[in-house]
Formats: sequence, structure tokens, C-alpha cells
Amino acid sequence: MPQDNRIRLKLKGRRIFQMRVAGLALRDNHVLVHRATHERIWTFPGGRAEVGETSATTLAREMQEELGVKAEVGRLLWSVENFFRYEGRDWHELGFYYLMDLPGSFPFHPGEIVHRNTDGKNALEFKWVPATRTALTALDIPPYFIADEIENLPQAPRHLVWDDGDLDAK
Repeated sequence: MPQDNRIRLKLKGRRIFQMRVAGLALRDNHVLVHRATHERIWTFPGGRAEVGETSATTLAREMQEELGVKAEVGRLLWSVENFFRYEGRDWHELGFYYLMDLPGSFPFHPGEIVHRNTDGKNALEFKWVPATRTALTALDIPPYFIADEIENLPQAPRHLVWDDGDLDAK
């Protein structure tokens, strides 16, 4: 079994810190989202960073593992100190969100599941949704500030401290 080098800490079994890297892949005014099939929450594809790798390397690795494609990692959009409650635990997440390009061969069928994969114990599914505030708000995609900025992405990296609140209550 491979050693787990992901950057995360559990404190007293209730609070978790993690470093997560995600990408926004845009195509024809749509953005790719994913979820574990047992969860109701959709989010942007990515994963936990590992010790010794840069955030951009993390994103490229995760896309190879999850999508089976080589993603071109673009510019950093946001670094986020994100706080939220999920599955009965309090989370403190350091997140990096990049623009990324996927190969043209990656399926594009808006609104449909275009890819499925297994990541550990989780069955993942991916779909393209409109890259609009309305669409992201309707899908309830955290971190929630992205819905407000999806139609006008920052030209330079932004740093935010953000609290998504209790995701279990939504």
C-alpha cells in the first residue's frame, strides 16, 4: 500500500486541516465540476497536495489520476483560507484554485456526466455546467465566493479568507 503523503492534520478527531488544489477548466462558457457519488455537493476537480510537490504539480497529478489526461495548469486565480463544517467536522482548508486547460479530446456534453472514475473508496463523476453565477449557485458549489466571480475571473491572483459556514445545513 502506498504511503499517504497528503498534507492534512486531524486534531482530536473533529477538526481537520488540509491543503487542497483545484482547477477551473472552461470550455464554451461551461466549467467542469465533480463530486463523489455518495455526496450531494459538487465542487471543482482537484485534490490534496502531497508533501514536496508544488500546488501546480498537485493539480496536474490529480487530473492525470482522476481524468486520465494531461491538464495544462494555467494561472493561479485564488489562494483561500477556507473554513467550513462538513460531515460533522470543522475544516480549515488552504486552497489554491487555478485555471486549467484540458485536451480537446476530453468529452464535452453540457449537463451530462462525461467521466466517471474511482479515487480510493470514492466513485467520482464529472460534468460540465454553465460558468455562470446562477448555475453555480443553483448547484450549491463551495467555495461560494467563486459563483460571484465566475463570470469575471481575476486577472491577478487574489488571496481570500473565507467561511462557507455549515455545509451540512444547506
